[in-house]
Formats: sequence, structure tokens, C-alpha cells
Amino acid sequence: MQIIKCGSKKDWGKIVERLYSDNTAVLSSVQSILSEVKKSGDEALRQFTKRFDGIQLETFSVSEEEYLAAEALVSNELKAAIKEAAYNIKTFHKTQISQEEKVEVRRGIYCWRKSVAIDKVGLYIPGGTAPLFSTVLMLGIPAKLAGCKQIVLCTPCNKNGAVHPAVLYAANLVGIRTIFKVGGAQAVAALAYGTQTIPAVYKIFGPGNQYVTAAKQAVQMEGIAIDMPAGPSEVCVLADETAVPTFVAADLLSQAEHGVDSGVLLITTSSEVAHACLQEINIQLEKLPRKNIAKRGIEQSKIVVCTNLDEAIDLANEYAAEHLILSCAGADEVAERIINAGSVFIGNYSPESVGDYASGTNHTLPTNGFAKAYSGVSVDSFIKKITFQKLSKKGLSTIAQTVCVMAEAEGLQAHAEAVKLRLSEG
Repeated sequence: MQIIKCGSKKDWGKIVERLYSDNTAVLSSVQSILSEVKKSGDEALRQFTKRFDGIQLETFSVSEEEYLAAEALVSNELKAAIKEAAYNIKTFHKTQISQEEKVEVRRGIYCWRKSVAIDKVGLYIPGGTAPLFSTVLMLGIPAKLAGCKQIVLCTPCNKNGAVHPAVLYAANLVGIRTIFKVGGAQAVAALAYGTQTIPAVYKIFGPGNQYVTAAKQAVQMEGIAIDMPAGPSEVCVLADETAVPTFVAADLLSQAEHGVDSGVLLITTSSEVAHACLQEINIQLEKLPRKNIAKRGIEQSKIVVCTNLDEAIDLANEYAAEHLILSCAGADEVAERIINAGSVFIGNYSPESVGDYASGTNHTLPTNGFAKAYSGVSVDSFIKKITFQKLSKKGLSTIAQTVCVMAEAEGLQAHAEAVKLRLSEG
């Protein structure tokens, strides 16, 4: 990792820049995949699955036999862990369900909102070097709580044509039984356009690499809703002189091991902590099974030394991390000053790992600085809010003048007449 000084705010652009911020080339590559799937459906999926995953599939659906086999392959210890995580996630997300009241804004004028589940949703579960069965819980549980009628899950298979058993176990636990062995940009295309096998959906969820993110952005331009631009994972740790270098290093490496394009940033007010963390990273790195992946991620990352805590907080807000860990004194107070982050982890005993798996919060979060405007996945992500209004004749007469004056001022006479005609009756 490179240790640099924070410098003036005009230079912060280089600090907060992500490795993949310009995805023009990726979008161009993805567009051909989308076009081919749109045109040829399942046949295109077979070709791309063979090319990218090294397996020739005749059918993409996961069979009942595969569900049963997965059940036997997952250890009891992992089953218990998945069940506990699911319980915590469901407990937290259930609190997001609320019923709004009718409001009588004026006598005889009633307005209200109703939450309606999105009928058809698609969940993308990354596979590759780290099959994210935890993401099945993070997406499937709020989708079920919201009441989505059709939940379609796509995930890549291995070279033997098998989906990771923990992915299937988690899906079955949540209650998702429509699963297809398709990954990458081609999976996004299938969910967006539909094929002979895979039904089209109204909204697509799930994290992924640059290609998955680019595909989601591309289909969004065609009218398919997406959760957010969720690309390669990233973490920012804000640490002062009270931070524990061992903990900080572990947190940085926990993100770096996701993939070579993962984002890792340490912001600190202490040069001593910066060097201690770097030393600890090198020690811990040697013990990791995914050492080579984590090493590449770390090599492309930065440690930024700020002059004071205020500057460090400002830089953290400018970076707008997917995950932000506060390893500093007065972490609760610092948390109140955070305005841009996907999810915040407060204090030395709140590692980002707990949010990834089992604390209860959702780990599908905005990356690449999109936390400045996007929220992480929640039950709200799977519903739409429909507004209703009901007026009595008395209520209409109360606001008739207001509506007519405004409509006529905008040159929309028919709008005014729609009110006047009703009141002229009888």
C-alpha cells in the first residue's frame, strides 16, 4: 500500500478515484453480450456459459435432485450458521415494514400511500472465486418479506455444472426454488429480456464485477429497474491513534480478498498507525488462503494520513465508501457526522465481516462513490409506493380555485375544465 499525505481538497479526486471508474470499454464489451442474448435467448446463454464458465449445459434449471444433494453436502455447522444469520437478517428487515395512515389534508380530501410488492424480481448471486451464499439471504429475505410473487435467482455453476451447495441450501431456506445456472452479464441479460427458459423480471438485484455492473446499468437504460450500481467490494477504515493496527489490517484484508479489483482505503490521523497497519498487513497476508488475490488488491490501495480528525471525516464523506469502519475515539459521535456511506461499523469491535454475514443489516450496498446518492438494499427496494386520493364534492370545491388558477397559468385549460365541470353539475 502507498502511504500519502491528505493534501488539499482539490487533490482529493485522485485519492477517491476507483480502479474501474471509467467503464466505457467494459460497457462496449457487455453490449454485445446483451444483444446476443436478446436475439438468441437460451442458445446465446449456452455459448457464453461454455466460453466463460467452461461447461456445456443443456438445461439451466436447478433440479429437485440437486437441491437434495446440496442439503447433504452442507455441514451441520454451516447450516446452523446460515440459519442464525437468516434469523438476524429477517429480524432487522421486518422492522422496515410499515403501514402508512390516511391523511385528511383538508375537509373532504383524503390522501394516502400503499406499499405494493414488485411482482417479478431477479436476484444475481456472484459465483466465481467466492460463491456468495450470504447474498442469497441478503436479497431473498427482504424480497420474501415484501411479498414479491416471482423471485428468479441466477448464479454461475462450476465446471461440473453444479451450483455451490450452500447457495442452494440458503435459497431453499429462504423459500426460493426458481434458480438458473447462469452468471455474468449474460445472466443480467436473461433476467432483463427473458429467454425460452428464464422469465423476464421488472427489477434486478445483486452485486457483481465490472461486467455485471455494466450490464445492469445498460439494461436500466432500456427500462429495467436495478437496485443500484453495485460493483467490486470496497472498505474504508477511519483510524486515529487509538486504533488497533491488528484489527485494522484484518479489516482491510477482508475486503482485499474479495477480488483483485476490490477497493481498500485507510484514512488515519496518525503516521505511526499508518506504518503499524502496513506492517501488520504484511504479516497477516502471508497466512491467507487467498493471499495472491488479497495481495493484488492491497498493492493498488492507499493509506492517507490526515492532519486532524475533521479532515479525515471530510475525506471519508468524499470517498463515500460501501463499508466504513470507524476505529477511533468517540466513534459514536464521529458516526453522527458521516453523511456518505453504504454501511457504517462503529468502534473496534464492529468489523465489517459482521455486516457481510450475520449482524442483520444488508450487505448489498452502493459502491464506486454511489453512496452519496444511493442506499443499500432493504425491504423498500422490493416495493413501490402508490399514492391514492379520494375527494368528496365538498373537498373538490375546497381546492377548485387553487387548481384552476394554477392550471390556467400553465396554459392547461382542460385540467381546469375537469374541475369546473364536476362542480357545475347539479
